[in-house]
Amino acid sequence: MADNFDTICAVATPPGTGGLGIVRISGPRVPYISKTLLGSVPEPRRAVLANFTDAGGAVIDSGIVLYFAAPHSFTGEHVLELQGHGGLFILQQVMKRVMELGARAARPGEFSERAFLNDKLDLVQAEAIADLIDSGSDAAARAAQRSLQGVFSDRIHQLQEELTSLRVFVEAAIDFPDEEIDFLAESDILARVQKTGQHLSDLLAGARQGRLLRDGIVLAIVGRPNAGKSSLLNALSGQESAIVTDIPGTTRDVLREQIDIEGIPVHLADTAGIRETTDMIEAEGVRRARQTLASADLVLLVNDSSAGLSRPGAGGVQVNKTPEADLKTELPEGVTCIVVENKADLLPGDNLKKEVEGDVVWISAKTGQGIDLLRQKICAAVGASDQSEGSFSARQRHIDALKRAKKHLSAGYLAMEVSEAGELLAEELRLAQQSLGEITGELLPDDLLGEIFSSFCIGK
Repeated sequence: MADNFDTICAVATPPGTGGLGIVRISGPRVPYISKTLLGSVPEPRRAVLANFTDAGGAVIDSGIVLYFAAPHSFTGEHVLELQGHGGLFILQQVMKRVMELGARAARPGEFSERAFLNDKLDLVQAEAIADLIDSGSDAAARAAQRSLQGVFSDRIHQLQEELTSLRVFVEAAIDFPDEEIDFLAESDILARVQKTGQHLSDLLAGARQGRLLRDGIVLAIVGRPNAGKSSLLNALSGQESAIVTDIPGTTRDVLREQIDIEGIPVHLADTAGIRETTDMIEAEGVRRARQTLASADLVLLVNDSSAGLSRPGAGGVQVNKTPEADLKTELPEGVTCIVVENKADLLPGDNLKKEVEGDVVWISAKTGQGIDLLRQKICAAVGASDQSEGSFSARQRHIDALKRAKKHLSAGYLAMEVSEAGELLAEELRLAQQSLGEITGELLPDDLLGEIFSSFCIGK
């Protein structure tokens, strides 16, 4: 346990009035604060009823008290939780008294930071606490819980052990260059590096899935005026979020809605119909639509199929060249796009022989036809169609670190394969291991550590 910390306190329940309000205290002065505030230090890990008193002995509040003696606590320090009433004034009075007794107000995330610094959990697990609090779906909550239980950390440690084994072998071979046998040349070192690289790629794929569960995706709905974009937004969200009329240009601004598709948080953005216009307000909406496209992870390009299709013949439904097709040229380079042929209910005859053809999905936002297929297509497009029970929450910094580790491993493999440069392989293995250490917090600059915990809730 770090012994140079002062004592911190914070209200651990959300702001506002409620039936319950919790003040959490952690640090070396907890026993003194408890004895002065409550009259005694409670038996550890046992709930007791007590009065919280001011300097004159008057009762400020009363409630349940829990005491955790170091190191058997969340932070690894002495911890006291005062569970009183949830009035704002009462909580302020309790906090004021606790600070009079030597505590200071905690920074955001400082309790979790102390748990990390006292080796009660690693950085991935600490971040998983915040992810669990912020989770917006059942899948995201379960993934955060698995990271908190150490699933992601265990896989990182397994990779580090593989890299350590490789480094021991390579560096031992380098230390004996005069031996008659070239241990590196005669070994299966390249196959072992390749196998570790595959394990790293698998973990990277899992981390990308975890980031989707945590952050979700930005899905932009674009198209020409009156193609049915707002109707599609309403169909996907399950509520009348956008005004729908037959008048082109009804949507003048970007409408946003957050929904859940198969456990993936999806940030929907319904944009103004893209066209040339002299209407200043509509033109601003078109500009914002194009701006939204630049930050989208996935684009639904909505067409009015009833306006751009010929009648189905022997060859099935045929797509005519329409102005909508030209919108693809306005999409950012590399963005994934699903073409949505809307208003299929207006087509004559048996028009939906194929509801999904490549990147094209045939739907009717009005009747709901094809919406479930579109949801499946969205999940598949972002690589979330097969969520396993082994998924875990991850952040962009984890993905960046895994990419760097993979890059170093690939560079080491190439150096060994082309030049038989064992020294370069050993260095790249070291750098790959260092990148993995940044994920769990074993090797991380203090300023980045502070930035990570500053995004946490106060009192956690």
